[in-house]
Amino acid sequence: MDTIYALASARGKAGVAVVRISGPDAQSAGRVLAGSLPPPRRTGLRVLRDSDGPIDEALVLVFEAGHSFTGEEVVELQLHGSTAVVNAVLAALERIEGLRLAEPGEFTRRALENERLDLAQVEGLADLIDSETEAQRRQALRVLSGALGEKADSWRRDLIRAVALLEATIDFVDEDVPVDVTPEVGALIAATQDSLRKEAEGARISERIREGFEVAIVGAPNAGKSTLLNALAGREAAITSDVAGTTRDVIEVRMDLDGLPVTVLDTAGLRDSEDVVERLGIERAMARADAADLRVFLLSDAPLTFEPVEGDIVVEGKSDITGRGVSGKTGAGIDDLVAQIGAVLQDRAAGAGTAIRARHRAAMNHALDSLENARIALEGGSSHSELIAEELWSAVRALDSLVGRVDVENVLDEIFASFCLGK
Repeated sequence: MDTIYALASARGKAGVAVVRISGPDAQSAGRVLAGSLPPPRRTGLRVLRDSDGPIDEALVLVFEAGHSFTGEEVVELQLHGSTAVVNAVLAALERIEGLRLAEPGEFTRRALENERLDLAQVEGLADLIDSETEAQRRQALRVLSGALGEKADSWRRDLIRAVALLEATIDFVDEDVPVDVTPEVGALIAATQDSLRKEAEGARISERIREGFEVAIVGAPNAGKSTLLNALAGREAAITSDVAGTTRDVIEVRMDLDGLPVTVLDTAGLRDSEDVVERLGIERAMARADAADLRVFLLSDAPLTFEPVEGDIVVEGKSDITGRGVSGKTGAGIDDLVAQIGAVLQDRAAGAGTAIRARHRAAMNHALDSLENARIALEGGSSHSELIAEELWSAVRALDSLVGRVDVENVLDEIFASFCLGK
């Protein structure tokens, strides 16, 4: 493979910048710049030079093949983080024969190809880099640690055991098989189904943690929704007015709520209206509110055309006038409302699984469908062994796609396109 290099830290002026070199010529390239290299996995202070003289004094680290992030020989240069120093080092590397600049995500792709990471771990790393809240960080780190791959391996082992039992009956179909394998095969299928089903159900919550929960503020016109949104956001995110129907579109504000990513939606006031534009805004508001993870209904004197359901939060608005509920203008009741929203979402987040993407959920559902077909066929007895075995192999292939063993080439380019150049 080519030897590649790139800036592994963020661009721009900083105290330290890290340049990574990976591939068979990494150590020889490091010697061109540093003269000599420290022993593997130990740091050494070196003066980096090019043909014009010294570039910078840097800490140099060397990793042997099999002991690095990519699984290849790696040299990392920890430089002073000025733009001029980084550009000079990258230019010096560019002049070394056999080296080329890494493509976005190429270091991580090599880690996948060298089996240092499975595909789910790669996705966990991408999410860890993009994480904005504590819940996102914890979830991404759990996937990066290999938790999903371990579960997939456990499911796979049980299904392979079931297939082996069935194929033994197929191989000895003309002989007397002393043991009926149906009970053990059925138990293995049932246990895998139960575990997979729980993980698939938790995947929906994990996706919400990854992408963010949506909380819609719903109420009649002039109930104080926009003022409440501004109070929650800490800025003038929405226009407020005493004129009913000011909000015509859905206004979104992203925030960190008790470690969870939350997008709060300010929706158009719900009422019957003859105004075409306002009516379109109300229709859009109702659709977004219906799809939201949680709705906060602000009550006022005006009747609602959209009724709360179980699980919604209902509170009176404009407590600065009524003395009850919350007020975005004075801040009264805001802390209690935020705590209530946070408690509801934290309770839902507690059901999160290890799978974090729609792709994971689709693979598990595919496996569940195949296992259900196998279970039904198993009720017909050992005469259906070949059909049962084929359904179990279908489930195994679905689980293999979960961690990137098969059928994932179509998703690799999309995944690695989201990585920065030095990752």
